[in-house]
Amino acid sequence: MNVVYAASAYPFGKFSDNGSRRKLLAWGIVFLIMADLLLALAGKVWAVGAGAALWGLHLGATQGLLSAMIADAAPADLRGTAFGVFNLAGGIALLAASTIAGGLWSLFGPAITFFAGAAFSSAALAGLFIYTRMNRHF
Repeated sequence: MNVVYAASAYPFGKFSDNGSRRKLLAWGIVFLIMADLLLALAGKVWAVGAGAALWGLHLGATQGLLSAMIADAAPADLRGTAFGVFNLAGGIALLAASTIAGGLWSLFGPAITFFAGAAFSSAALAGLFIYTRMNRHF
């Protein structure tokens, strides 16, 4: 995952600077959905590796992009605060997601956990499309 993340971050960052950030964010979410589905269905070691690689593509496509979007949206005098609030919200969301994932894994096993991740990611992708339709400036 980390190798793919590191290898893909620069090309995705270049695309973010020159292309559509909305499309890149959507592709990043699609990579995550694909990773979750592959990991949920993985029965072989190669499938786990492929799922981890897709997860790395997701991170490469989205992590720098989200930071760039925060920097673009925040007023110059509040940029540090914006990053702090973004990281606080992300940390709280990650804590909640990890708690839910741990509960699902303990109660139902790994497959359900990854299927749930794919479902949450699909909801985020749908939300992105709805938001984009309602706000053409995005």
